[in-house]
Amino acid sequence: MKKILGILLMFVSLYVWAQQSAPDGFVSIQGGTFVMGSPPNEPQRSNNEGPQRQVTLDSFYMSKFEVTQAEYELLTGVNPSRFKGNNLPVENVSWFDAVEYCNLRSEREGLNPAYSIRGSGNNRLVSWIKNSNGYRLPTEAEWEYACRAGTTTPFNTGDNITTDQANFDGNYPYNKNAKGPFRDKTTVAGSLMPNNWGLYDMHGNVWEWCWDSYGAYSSDPETNPEGSTSSSGIIGRGGSWDDTGQHLRSACRNLYAPSYLSSDLGFRIVRQ
Repeated sequence: MKKILGILLMFVSLYVWAQQSAPDGFVSIQGGTFVMGSPPNEPQRSNNEGPQRQVTLDSFYMSKFEVTQAEYELLTGVNPSRFKGNNLPVENVSWFDAVEYCNLRSEREGLNPAYSIRGSGNNRLVSWIKNSNGYRLPTEAEWEYACRAGTTTPFNTGDNITTDQANFDGNYPYNKNAKGPFRDKTTVAGSLMPNNWGLYDMHGNVWEWCWDSYGAYSSDPETNPEGSTSSSGIIGRGGSWDDTGQHLRSACRNLYAPSYLSSDLGFRIVRQ
């Protein structure tokens, strides 16, 4: 009886979540369980994408688009991007800059900041305030779950991705598929098709900062994993305008110093 009641409560909780309207510009990502990482037979995979394991996540909201230059400049007063345009993704922002933006946006909207930030410059110490309702960076697991949008293939578009579907260097397609154009710059938010959950540019355009420090995967099932605590490198996901098709795969991981700046690196935000 208790087991049946628990199942009923779970479905009620999911139903309530589904009925809630997402904040403007965000998508409701319903929690669930998925297999994170890439299988050993996925072409052009890296060893750090495994072993695959089962991951269970709570529900959250994710921004439809990468944070744009207009959004970033409105709160910070600066636009560090190489490719200028209000509706282009902001880039040339460090991980420190991204978490600062999250707190500024939370404060502007009357939410509790998600981060405690001490110090300045590249010596800032950042802690995640878990009971906050404010904006934050997605965990690596949240990012991959949202990117896949229920798929298990290398891309949320299937076994291949084209330059009509994502902004990347079409001279270097995935797994010897047909070549496409190389735009050699970022593209406007929403100019290409979203994934099945209504999220744009999860593949390509700019790499996206995650919360997690880099670490090897465990093979054990996990719930709401938050990454390593022993690494100074931060995970980036999604590939970019100047990357090959291989690096756009849903499971692909990149590693950056938190102070790193590049015209192919930006971010998107989430909140509970």
